[in-house]
Amino acid sequence: MIYFILYLFLEVIISVNISSTIGGLATFFEIVFTAIIGISILVNFRRTLLENITAVSYNAIDLREFQRLNLFSIIGAFLLIMPGFFTDAIGALMQFSVFTSMLVNRYNVKSGNYEAPAQEEYIQKNIKKDPNVIDVEIISNDTSTK
Repeated sequence: MIYFILYLFLEVIISVNISSTIGGLATFFEIVFTAIIGISILVNFRRTLLENITAVSYNAIDLREFQRLNLFSIIGAFLLIMPGFFTDAIGALMQFSVFTSMLVNRYNVKSGNYEAPAQEEYIQKNIKKDPNVIDVEIISNDTSTK
């Protein structure tokens, strides 16, 4: 409860100070603009989720990081939709922390630098083979040409 009152106090103080500086019309446009950004983040969340699922499948991030990335993105989008300068700042920082942690995880993986494998290599590694079949290569010694 104390955190909510502290948040409410900061939101009112920051919003009044910024609104008195930039004016009522600019404040209105800022609220509408950040709400549009928040809604667009929610609409495009499916693509972000797919990128995070791909990163998990390549072991670039673990499941805990996957949950944290998606949670910060959703909460940040809702904070951008809510009116207020303090919530907009926190929502924007949550969005940037997602990109920052994605970059850090992309280049700081446990096994070294992360590089996505080629599509053929990925398919060959994940093909289930029959254990009763022996893969062989037939080399012809026929040197005569027709």
